[in-house]
Amino acid sequence: MYEEDKKSTDQVSDSSPIVGHIREKFQQSETSRIYDEKRWLKAYRNYRGIYGPDMAFRSNEKSRVFVKITKTKVLAAFGQIIEVLFSGGKFPLGIHPTPVPEEIAEYAHLKQKQPQQQQPQQPIDPYGFKGDGREIPPGATADMLMKNLSQEYRNVGFDEGPANAGEPQIEPAEIAAKNLEKLIHDQLEESSAITTLRHVFFEQCLLGTGVLKGPFTFDKSYHAFEETEEGDSIHIKKIKSVPKIEAVSCWDLYPDPNATNINDCDYVIQRHSLNRQQFSDLRKMPFFDEEMIDMCLEEGPNYQVRGYESSLYNRETVETIYKNRFEVLEYWGILNNEMAKMCGIESDKSVIQVNAWICGNKVLRMVENPFTPTRLPFMVVPYELNPYQFFGVGVPENMEDSQQIMNGHARMAIDNLALSGNLVFDVDETLLAPGQDMKIFPGKIFRRQSGQPGTAINTVKFPNSTQENMMMFDRFRQLADEATGIPSYSHGTTGVQSTTRTASGMSMLMGAAALSIKTVIKNIDDYLLKPLGDNFYYWNMQFNADMPHIKGDLEIKARGTSSLMQKEVRSQRLMTFMQTAANPALAPFVRWHTCLREIAKALDIDPDQLINDPEKAAIYAQIMGMANGNQNNTTATGGQGQMESTGPIPTGASATDPTGNGGGNIGTGDIPMPGETGFSATNADFTRNKQTQ
Repeated sequence: MYEEDKKSTDQVSDSSPIVGHIREKFQQSETSRIYDEKRWLKAYRNYRGIYGPDMAFRSNEKSRVFVKITKTKVLAAFGQIIEVLFSGGKFPLGIHPTPVPEEIAEYAHLKQKQPQQQQPQQPIDPYGFKGDGREIPPGATADMLMKNLSQEYRNVGFDEGPANAGEPQIEPAEIAAKNLEKLIHDQLEESSAITTLRHVFFEQCLLGTGVLKGPFTFDKSYHAFEETEEGDSIHIKKIKSVPKIEAVSCWDLYPDPNATNINDCDYVIQRHSLNRQQFSDLRKMPFFDEEMIDMCLEEGPNYQVRGYESSLYNRETVETIYKNRFEVLEYWGILNNEMAKMCGIESDKSVIQVNAWICGNKVLRMVENPFTPTRLPFMVVPYELNPYQFFGVGVPENMEDSQQIMNGHARMAIDNLALSGNLVFDVDETLLAPGQDMKIFPGKIFRRQSGQPGTAINTVKFPNSTQENMMMFDRFRQLADEATGIPSYSHGTTGVQSTTRTASGMSMLMGAAALSIKTVIKNIDDYLLKPLGDNFYYWNMQFNADMPHIKGDLEIKARGTSSLMQKEVRSQRLMTFMQTAANPALAPFVRWHTCLREIAKALDIDPDQLINDPEKAAIYAQIMGMANGNQNNTTATGGQGQMESTGPIPTGASATDPTGNGGGNIGTGDIPMPGETGFSATNADFTRNKQTQ
């Protein structure tokens, strides 16, 4: 299944010690997971609205209603996660160069032309002049300016380090980060990552833990048409190796029982349920032993139904689903050197990471862990982190008590309605004729032999307590809101609070509701998106050797949490930051290109369509600098007596105000020289004042 394997055995017999080792580890994990399986079953039943076998009803209870508030909360949490992460249209992963990148220059610039290549000095004109080769016709666009300017540097090399004055500067590390980010986003799109992650996030909300696996190398076929020399179009099927990820159910994951997170695991086992065709297709995958696969097919299916599977499905369905299936265990973990050698893997390491597949007592595959750096290919993300257990806590578990009590009060309300909405009869049989049929229907006649009229049969009206039951139901629904952090108004329930009557009030409430999911999104950033980005980065560094333009010392950043901030608030904060950073003392420390991109993202604008990359920006900046330089030269040659402005005109003042209050000149223009009109001091006064100072 995975093509990037380092080492494999030619053949491992069915008597290999690895079988017993994996079976022992699997048994340990299965035993330690029993408590978690019970939690998951309760969560699943509450989601489906199914009472468990341990639920005991009183004899007088007739209603069996199950109010599926848990399902509403799970779907609301799931929807919030999807909305936060993918509403922007791009995968929430970003790649940036490290503060001090290695392997690739942080800055580079175009080399200065050699003296023999330099042209005679000519008057500077950003639009060119006749004979310089850069003359631009009327109506020329900025693209034409950039094209003509780039030709000037077409044969000029690069030097590392910041640019000197007049030299266009680029940042290769920044470019490599941008190229790799685009590549990874394309790879995630090709592998249908968003669809896969939807399965992961749903189990995360429902069971408390989501599991993602990969990326692995898979061959993907493409259909193309090429034109022959004769001009005919022929169909060609092309194969391309791409990274792919897959969702793994919690029910199929058996981690190291001594670990509390995936990084602490010595091993992880995935349990596969394969039909005959899926099992037979394993022989097409690299490093699988075809002989062992054929032997397993001859022996027949060996799947063992677990107790939780009987609870998830009815017994008839279980027998139908798993009747002709094979149970295969996929082991990722460590082996000591001695056992590894017995399995055919030679290594100088004392402990070796391996990947092994077994079915029954036969080894289907045995290879050394192919990844560099060595890692387990699983990402396990909790909904709510449990620091003392491997698996997290989901929405149904947090509101389990509230769900049970709501069900109880709903059943009581319905039973009470059935009693209070119907008449109950009190019959004195001694007053009726013997042998009377006590069934009551319209037109029924009772024969009375004694007593006063109306005394033989009386009606009783039971009181209606539905209102009290529903008040308790609503109270525990509010407790469910608090326990889950998902308020009812966030998933469409109306009439919750008076503040929801206004748009601003609803905005405030929705903002507060978003904070409750912040911890969940942070868990997704830390335990899924960041490791996923790292794994794709390592995969490209390891297996995309023919793409040097993406390589460098780069850093993966998950952007899930940043999406929680309301876009309008984020854009306002970014604009405020840019205004503050416009201070000349702070401007050199600001990455203006990144600021512009973040503002565009906050406004739901694709920054790639509107913002130039650093290379083009450097060229445009030089063009604008040349244009401004011409104006500055004119100003600079205006005379030695010109005063350079020290700052903006004060607020409330004008350029014609000598006092700063309006109406005169405050110091703009030439400084008067001694003896000129406007010079208020004589030479003697000027000398005396200077000596005094």
